[in-house]
Amino acid sequence: MDVEIIAFDVFGTLVDWRTSITAELSRIGQRAGLNADWAAVADAWRSRYGPTLAAVRRGEREYQPLDALHAIMLDEVVAEFGLQALTEADRDELVLAWYRLRPWPDTVPGLTELRRLHILLPLSNGGIGLLTRLARSAGMPFDCILSAELAQSYKPDPRVYLLPSGYFDVRPERVLMVACHPGDLQGAKRAGLRTGFVPRPLEWGAEKGAPPAPPDTDIVADDLVALAALL
Repeated sequence: MDVEIIAFDVFGTLVDWRTSITAELSRIGQRAGLNADWAAVADAWRSRYGPTLAAVRRGEREYQPLDALHAIMLDEVVAEFGLQALTEADRDELVLAWYRLRPWPDTVPGLTELRRLHILLPLSNGGIGLLTRLARSAGMPFDCILSAELAQSYKPDPRVYLLPSGYFDVRPERVLMVACHPGDLQGAKRAGLRTGFVPRPLEWGAEKGAPPAPPDTDIVADDLVALAALL
């Protein structure tokens, strides 16, 4: 493929949000004297992500950066699980936990190899501040940071997928979107991008396993190191 830019989904594709957020919930919750199924709390928090962002795209909710939406979703989860002992400072600390997610083992080696021949950037629903701090924390070697925040919308709005071609003055087909979420890749394909699927079974929970790649995916690789070898 004649691609110059590789854009990456971040949450789940490059970093293990579930393990990271579960650990932070457990640490801060226990500090507050709480006991809970912290993995279930993490899943409940994340489960609100899709519906909340969809409401923004439909115009039912005013656009807000993801940090603000994460805080709103966390308040809902606190009420659902009876975690009111978490103070405002605790909740602020939990929102910032998304800045410190751990990368998958192949993420940094794979990005390092891919960067030899391509421009690398995140194309995530996370805000610019979040993504910049997360990249530094996880050691992810991006060339620049692009975020749905620049389009004042969220994926799969086509305006988000067209940010790389607009800022770098390249045709959409010279941008490869890499993700573990089939819906993300289908949105990118509709916008004219090339697509690459990397399965992340643990993104979906140990008991579920990864979904298959969309049938029109351009390239499928087991991980980012394998993707670099294929390209």
